Amino acid sequence: MHIPGKFKQTDYDKLKDLIVNYPLATLISHSDSGLEANHIPFIFDTSQGLDVLQGHVAKANPVWKILNDNAEVLLVFHGSNGYISPNHYPTKQKTGRAVPTWNYVAVHVKGSMKCIHDDTWILKHITKLSDQHEAGQSNPWSVNDAPPEYIQRMLPAIVGLELKIVSITGQWKVSQNQPHENQLGVIAGLVAEGGFESLEMADLVSQHL
Repeated sequence: MHIPGKFKQTDYDKLKDLIVNYPLATLISHSDSGLEANHIPFIFDTSQGLDVLQGHVAKANPVWKILNDNAEVLLVFHGSNGYISPNHYPTKQKTGRAVPTWNYVAVHVKGSMKCIHDDTWILKHITKLSDQHEAGQSNPWSVNDAPPEYIQRMLPAIVGLELKIVSITGQWKVSQNQPHENQLGVIAGLVAEGGFESLEMADLVSQHL
């Protein structure tokens, strides 16, 4: 990923937080038939004393067959993003020299992936995954809410995935390349637009004034 210096994010906690808050990754792998892309939620796990990413796929998905032997893969996590109109730039009113752009935050994780065919591991993983995402519900669902025999029948149809992180890079393209008055204009414009994505991007821009 090309990252201009102003947009490079090196704060590991921020990189990790993006993955936690936007866990759906594009898993890019390579086989004899070419590139493969799958969309899979991952969770951070530190229980082994190392930061690893864990996910799972249906055994019916052939991707796991090309991920054996610690295959090298790329995970792409996308955070907040949105269109930035040049109308938000005060300098546009003065010179006319302004064009649209797209702001975004993204994290790329490279590593070696292994497949796990252990029902105990898979049950622990799906329990942790569901507990994490049910936490905000008024009445959180639990794996234990389902009949045990139903869960046990599903486990053999699931393949666990675990990524050992080799490198992690982040790009926070949030108007740092604009003069201060334009950054303030972007914030005001996004707030005026409203909506979750616009307000979240406005907050990100304000964090990088």
